[in-house]
Amino acid sequence: MNPKDKQVGGSHYKDLSITPTEYIIRNKLDWFSGNAIKYITRWKFKHNSLDNQICDIDKAIHYLELLKSYLNQK
Repeated sequence: MNPKDKQVGGSHYKDLSITPTEYIIRNKLDWFSGNAIKYITRWKFKHNSLDNQICDIDKAIHYLELLKSYLNQK
């Protein structure tokens, strides 16, 4: 089995036209941007709890804040 055809821990990326991993790699994104993409892509699949949705949005924001901080240190 091709590792790209497998998802561990759920199926929230399987129905997307492009997975966050594919998008991140194809666009050569850095760690912070890649994680922000991952969390902002998956928040809407957390139907079980508004708290879980907000948590993923907060994680995306946090990674963007980290990126901003890193860039300001250069």
